[in-house]
Amino acid sequence: MARKKRDYYLVLGVARDSSELDIKRAFRELARQHHPDVNPDDGGERFREINEAYAVLSDKESRARYDRWGHPDDGSSGLSAVVDAAQEIINDVFRRRRNKQRGKDIRYTLEISFEESAFGASKTISLPDGTGTNRELTIVVAPGTKSGTVKLMKGEGEPGKGGAQNGDLHVMIRVATHAQFEREGFDVRSEHAIRFTQAALGAVIDVVTLDGDVKMRIPEGTQPGRVFRLRGRGIPQAAGKNAPRGDHLVTIDVEVPTELTAKQRELIEELARLTGEPEKTPQVPKKRLLDRVRSLLDE
Repeated sequence: MARKKRDYYLVLGVARDSSELDIKRAFRELARQHHPDVNPDDGGERFREINEAYAVLSDKESRARYDRWGHPDDGSSGLSAVVDAAQEIINDVFRRRRNKQRGKDIRYTLEISFEESAFGASKTISLPDGTGTNRELTIVVAPGTKSGTVKLMKGEGEPGKGGAQNGDLHVMIRVATHAQFEREGFDVRSEHAIRFTQAALGAVIDVVTLDGDVKMRIPEGTQPGRVFRLRGRGIPQAAGKNAPRGDHLVTIDVEVPTELTAKQRELIEELARLTGEPEKTPQVPKKRLLDRVRSLLDE
């Protein structure tokens, strides 16, 4: 005696008013769980039942007939042929999926200079192509790229198998340490040492920037640690010559002489007395004294 068929909605675990999308989702989930390759214990009986239920409920006309009349008394409706065809399609999909394998991703670290990270660059890298001959690939580094940035290049990884898609290439950008510059957002920071006389009397100095040497004025009486801002000399914020840029911040360090001649010591002591208590200070013109400091320390 043939086993009585279960309600198709119960087989798929859906309500009778479920949408076509809900029925399809339920079928796919159950088909994955009960496919004979995954769950061979019942000889594929559960899988055939799921396919039969889906073959009926996924078609509007057959679903309407089922909702009205229920299961047919015999197999004259040709339902078994529909079920077999659906099962064969699903089996074919599983077979093709087993033979396909997406290519592996490749991770590559690309080191660039501080200047290349600021203004951008095109770098050529060499990657294995799986045949023993390396292939070359051009990596475009955008202006303003920070260290640690990862560029994703779709399909540039290892080849896929069985017609599957290639893997991807992940290029991590590492910016080499610069001898003078440090990055802070889109600003560049550096330190510049000046002589004691330049700090005291003022001067015009050359400062190294991303654009080469730039003249910068040091005012009279500049203190150690003072920061000067060179506007528009920092990191570009976009591509193009007219793109806005950050600033270059210069921290001043004053070099104090460690070995003095007798004349230099005498003059500095005189300067100390001049800037000390007024009643104990000899009446020496300040301007003349500063001129003597400049000439003696520059000897």
